[in-house]
Amino acid sequence: MSRDPFRGDEPLAPGSVIGIIGGGQLGRMIAIAARQMGYRIAVLDPDADSPTAQVADHAIVAAYDDRDAARELARVSDVLTYEFENADADAAEAAAEIQSLYPSSGVLRAAQHRIREKSALSRNGLPVAEYREVESAEAFKKALSEIGAPSVLKTATSGYDGKGQVVIRDTAEGDAAYEKLKDMAHALVLERFVDFNMELSVVCARDHTGATRTFPPSENIHVNNVLDTSIVPARVEPFIAEKAESLAIGVAEALDVVGLIAVEMFLTKDDELLINELAPRPHNSGHYTIEACKTSQFEQLVRVICGLPMGSVEMPQPAAMVNLLGDVWLETDGKPDWSAALALQGVSLHLYGKSEARAGRKMGHITATAPTVEEAVSLATKARDLARRRPAE
Repeated sequence: MSRDPFRGDEPLAPGSVIGIIGGGQLGRMIAIAARQMGYRIAVLDPDADSPTAQVADHAIVAAYDDRDAARELARVSDVLTYEFENADADAAEAAAEIQSLYPSSGVLRAAQHRIREKSALSRNGLPVAEYREVESAEAFKKALSEIGAPSVLKTATSGYDGKGQVVIRDTAEGDAAYEKLKDMAHALVLERFVDFNMELSVVCARDHTGATRTFPPSENIHVNNVLDTSIVPARVEPFIAEKAESLAIGVAEALDVVGLIAVEMFLTKDDELLINELAPRPHNSGHYTIEACKTSQFEQLVRVICGLPMGSVEMPQPAAMVNLLGDVWLETDGKPDWSAALALQGVSLHLYGKSEARAGRKMGHITATAPTVEEAVSLATKARDLARRRPAE
């Protein structure tokens, strides 16, 4: 059994230790926000020099599925969270038997398995694309006959940034798609392809009392299935933005989230919203909140899990965030021109402390704020373009 959830008797005082499962860039930014508020950090990650370990007080170097290590993290911490939904749920549950974990291991188990995730959403009347569970070749043929093409075959677990999925544009492509993915996971899911106008996401915070606050919806542009640009506020009608925020709140309430949950959505050509994926943690598309909102998504998470009042999500002016992938380093012989990028007023640079730049690997991001959305997008894009100039240019 998990430890009883936070009772709200007293907030965790500064100086308390926040334990983070996962040492990536999200953990790093949680840690930085927590440190600003006086909290200490412990992290569990296989890499002794992970982005989070670099700013932590205590690092437990072990595999994510090491239950003893997870218990050790719990014992040195006053509250626990995780920074990615592919954390080992059994190890997280073992830690939760000793110390409170937010969001709960139940939320983690739902979000890391597409079939459980979609089933939970559907049961609660939340909109998702039509889908079928696939556990065998026979089940796949039946699902494809019912869903048809175009459709998307995905692994039920371990999928992110477009990994573990294949678009089936014609039913004749079905067998090849199934053969490609069948050995990657115990179960697959076939979804009807959504012909969308835009991808949106909303980060919703929910505290121990059930109160919620949503950050402004982000308009997301992907390149090669990886988030490239987030634009806030999203360029949609006000009623769409309100509906997106309401959907995110509905998800947080349905799953009984305490902490953050990011809800990725498709806006269809008929102005309907369909939920695509969930992430019960800070989200790449919410990085803009560090500069653009009065409370960042990272500070909000710290406030919630420590039992403090939630902060304002007011956004004084528009923002745009662009990811910095390892390609930027490869294109510049390892020497991006940060001086040129930061010469532009309104631009902020965040680097994640990763030692090796690889194509497609998220190494950092740039955020720009400006009086208009168009100016913010132009400024962020220009800053990245300047950074990626070759040294001879």
